[in-house]
Amino acid sequence: MSAVPLAERMRPQSLNDYIGQQTILGENSGLRKAIQSGNIPSMIFWGPPGVGKTTLAQIIAQSVKRPFYALSAINSGVKDIREIIEKVSTGGLFGNANAILFIDEIHRFSKSQQDSLLGAVEKGIITLIGATTENPSFEVISALLSRCQVYTLQHHSKDELIFLMNRAIEKDAILKQKKIELVETSSLLQISGGDARKLLNALEMVVMQNPVDHIVITNDLVNQTLQENLPNYDKNGEMHYDIISAFIKSVRGSDPNAAIYWLARMIEGGEDPKFIARRLVILAAEDIGLANPNGIIMANAAFNAIDVIGWPEGRIVLAQCVIYLATSPKGNAAYMAINKAQDLVRKTANLPVPLPLRNAPTKLMKELGYGEEYKYSHNYTNNFVNQEFMPDEISGTNFFEHGSSTREKEIWDTIRNLWGDKYQ
Repeated sequence: MSAVPLAERMRPQSLNDYIGQQTILGENSGLRKAIQSGNIPSMIFWGPPGVGKTTLAQIIAQSVKRPFYALSAINSGVKDIREIIEKVSTGGLFGNANAILFIDEIHRFSKSQQDSLLGAVEKGIITLIGATTENPSFEVISALLSRCQVYTLQHHSKDELIFLMNRAIEKDAILKQKKIELVETSSLLQISGGDARKLLNALEMVVMQNPVDHIVITNDLVNQTLQENLPNYDKNGEMHYDIISAFIKSVRGSDPNAAIYWLARMIEGGEDPKFIARRLVILAAEDIGLANPNGIIMANAAFNAIDVIGWPEGRIVLAQCVIYLATSPKGNAAYMAINKAQDLVRKTANLPVPLPLRNAPTKLMKELGYGEEYKYSHNYTNNFVNQEFMPDEISGTNFFEHGSSTREKEIWDTIRNLWGDKYQ
């Protein structure tokens, strides 16, 4: 077995060899045109592990013929950043100007570390390419994010992953020495979780741990070979997504014991506590919402407490929040309402604001009737008066549908008491 993993040996060297991501790399896409012109912006690649973020950065550097420097946010700091910026700045006369600096897992950089990049990016000393598995809107400082184009990379499709395996079997110098038949693929695909790097390395492990010249790869062979080699938790791999999914579904399903178990799995696996806390805030709004408005207060307090208390004590705060949310009444009426409203907006485009609701800061606008028939609710009994607040075309459209929670039913009763049969 080679010391270099199969995924590394099969790493694409050009855009023509690069598989997937046609949304951002299609023939007429802005990114492909930028690469072809050589005039690339600083950018952030956001996507799950094994979709080609690092590979794409390397291909871009080769395509535009720029010096390429790479750092990992796990083991690099401000000193490393400054050394590269200084090297590029002083080497401008020798062709190092406007080098590409690739930072893997940029979401792990602190604010001060990210701040140290701003000047060089702004002056064009370096073109930054960052890679992250986390939403850059949360993890990258706004000043840096505003100077970068964000590209979202998606999981590979099943066909793309099978193509990658077949290409490795046919072209890799080591694998093609054997006769390999890829009869069944579902177990390899499940193990990979869409991570191409993990898929190819799993394929190589199956081949190398079965030292025969003719290997027929079946699901049984894969499971027998890899069962003992699978990681309990890979915070940078598909288990990261599988376990957070099980965790969220356990809280949503009102099972505090299961939720605490999955929380413990993440804690023992070294998961970022802020990632867990952020998901709890989202869950509190999406799955509890109006059924218990205190849920989002609790979740937000837990998120803030992680910064104040730190780790490992922060695990106690998370546990308290998880048990509270898991045993809370559930409701998704607000989540469904905004989904329905957005869907209607997409279908009806920009309907005009009714004249009574328009702002009238100028004399002309007042003369045109802006705001003229608006009724100030506080001038009426119980601070309510029946008037139209929606465009005529969608008058009477209802977005709120209560679930089984007591609080959502009370809200629906309030709507019916105020508006009668207007909103069905």
